[in-house]
Amino acid sequence: MTTSNSSTPAVRIVNITDSHAGQRIDNFLLNLEKGVPKSRIYRALRKGEVRVNKGRVKPTYKVCSGDAVRVPPLRSRVQKKITHIDDQLADDLEQQMLFEDDHMLAINKPAGLAVHGGSGIQLGMIEALRVMRPESSFLELVHRLDRETSGCLLVAKTRQALLDLQNQLRAHSVDKFYLTLLKKGWTKGQRLCEQPLVKNTVEGGERMVAVSPTGKNAKTRFIPLEQLAGAQLTEVELFTGRTHQIRVHSAYLGCPVAADSKYGDKAWNKTLRQQGLKRQFLHAACLRLHHPADQRPLELNAPLADDLQFFLDTLRQL
Repeated sequence: MTTSNSSTPAVRIVNITDSHAGQRIDNFLLNLEKGVPKSRIYRALRKGEVRVNKGRVKPTYKVCSGDAVRVPPLRSRVQKKITHIDDQLADDLEQQMLFEDDHMLAINKPAGLAVHGGSGIQLGMIEALRVMRPESSFLELVHRLDRETSGCLLVAKTRQALLDLQNQLRAHSVDKFYLTLLKKGWTKGQRLCEQPLVKNTVEGGERMVAVSPTGKNAKTRFIPLEQLAGAQLTEVELFTGRTHQIRVHSAYLGCPVAADSKYGDKAWNKTLRQQGLKRQFLHAACLRLHHPADQRPLELNAPLADDLQFFLDTLRQL
């Protein structure tokens, strides 16, 4: 994908390369303009602000190699393109690489770093990786993790790899395991929660995910690993990938995630802060999948972040 200037300074002409060919124009624009609302993208297509080879297209149009896409200014204010990141951040992220080849990479995402910019966040993981890998013409997130969740994150380096990995996720053929610390916990083996979840319920003016019979199916298995002082170290197997699924299901079972400011126990969270836990205890520990190029089995393990490991050791001494 290459860009050139148009006669109108704020308008870009984007030339489609093989790596983006076959993608729907609406999805292409959503990936190109991270953080722009879908409604703005569809309005631009409907009004003819977006043109392909100087002609109008529908949102379902699939771009072809060599297409010239006219992209109007879609943001309310200009967002500066990130061309440099702090050397220390780059070094830290390089040390967190779990796997990389010509098709994909996996990284142990640190907590506090969003997966992509937008909504007031200029720098996200994908923007940092694009600066670190300038030779890669295609780098796209396969899935997402909450900002405060650390652990294994997949990034595709070709469109074919992106489609294959996302198809594996949709088919539930990727095994996903997390580590979390729950309040109190239970003593009689693993528990399975299959409560449906609905997004964007409003509670006290805050948008939440909630258990609801009208929601989408969600399935989570909680496997106790270790009983600690008022807490339980727990492995979580995620069968579906709903927003905040682990956090909502654990709270529904009466054992919320440690330091979860949205669904957790406020009094317990205060105690945990005093004991040294500074952020939500949720870590994407392991992914088992098939390599998108040759379908060989691939297991990716992300070591627990130092801050969470230190806090576990603290609890063990209590």
